[in-house]
Parts: sequence; C-alpha cells; structure tokens
Amino acid sequence: MTYQLVAENVTKTFREGRESVTVLKGATLHLSPGEVLALEGPSGSGKTTLLSILGCLLSASSGRVEVAGEAVDATKPSKLQAVRRRHIGFVFQQFNLFPALTAQENVEYALNLKGVVGESATTQAEALIGRVGLSDRARFLPRDLSGGQKQRVAIARALAAAPAVILADEPTANLDATVATQILDLFSELSRSEGRSLLIVTHDPKVRRVADRVVRIEDGTITA
Repeated sequence: MTYQLVAENVTKTFREGRESVTVLKGATLHLSPGEVLALEGPSGSGKTTLLSILGCLLSASSGRVEVAGEAVDATKPSKLQAVRRRHIGFVFQQFNLFPALTAQENVEYALNLKGVVGESATTQAEALIGRVGLSDRARFLPRDLSGGQKQRVAIARALAAAPAVILADEPTANLDATVATQILDLFSELSRSEGRSLLIVTHDPKVRRVADRVVRIEDGTITA
C-alpha cells in the first residue's frame, strides 16, 4: 500500500543539561492518501512532538519518516525545510495569521514561500479563499474576522501549493461547537475531494465523526 505519511519506530529525546527526557518511544503511524486520521492523547503524551517531527519542524532521534514517498533526512535541516515546503500544510490552534495582511494576502504569502509568486500567486490565493467560502472576506484583516473565519483562512493557507499532507494541531480548540462542526466538515470535504491526507491532533470528540481512523498516543507510543 502507498502511504502519504510514514513514521516507523520514531523516538525523540530532549537533553536538558545533564538530564535527558525521552518523549517518543518507538511511535509508528501510517497515513493513506485522502485519509482523515485523528490522533488523541493526554497532555504530555508526545502527540505535539510527533506532529512536529511529521511536519519536519523537528528531527527524530531515531526511526524512519517519509512524506509523500520522500525520506526525511533528519541530519540535514535544509532537507527538513525542503520537504516541509513541498509536501506539508499546517493548521494551528491559534490560527497564526499575519495581522497586517488581509485574508487573501495571508494565503498569497504562503504561496510565495513555496515558490509561487506574482499573478499566479494572486490568482491561486483568490481561488483558495473562495474554496473555503470567504470570497466576500478576502480583503478583510484578521482583526475583522470571526474565529471560524480565521480558521478558514488558515485552512486555505494550508492548501497553498497543493500539499500532499495537512497537519492540524487542535484546530477546533478556540471555536464554539457549531463553528467547530462546520470547520471539521470543511476539512473532511477538502481532504477527500482532493486526495489529501489529514492528521488532526485533538482533544475534541467531535473530530471522531469525520475521522476514518482514531489512534491514541500514550507515554510516547501509539497504542491503538
């Protein structure tokens, strides 16, 4: 079977002075094209660390990581950045939008970082904002958007340059129940219609409704 995301026997140890703390202890995870996977676990279980390694923000201490069939070489920071830009889109709990840029400009900036510039970036950003239902808010600054609208902009930004994998870290944590449901439905529709793999780290039980699978991490190991 072909997987868009692979983690096999991944470990991560952080060193603090003379002490070391092992956060991941041989975590293994596979994500298929178009699959929506929910990753649950208590605080301190290692789920955010695993997400950061899968997103090429951190390097693993050991184990194998592949994104869209491309092996991640943890010994080369430039390699991590290159894989991240080519294949991964992020959605964060705090939205992480640039306050001085409009909704469309936030998406356009993400495209610029991935090598899409000029008129092509403008056209693609406009289309992505429309795809998440915000064409009438394209020129609005983040301060003039609701929480749900900000998260829609964040999703549009994550879709910039058509990444194979979208990683979402508690994307509904700052939303009320109705808006959270709308965002999850949007996530699910976009993932399945475009064949993108979606991994959602969450405490929100509503995510289970749109997930194809739910796995749990406990004490640095995937348990189910």
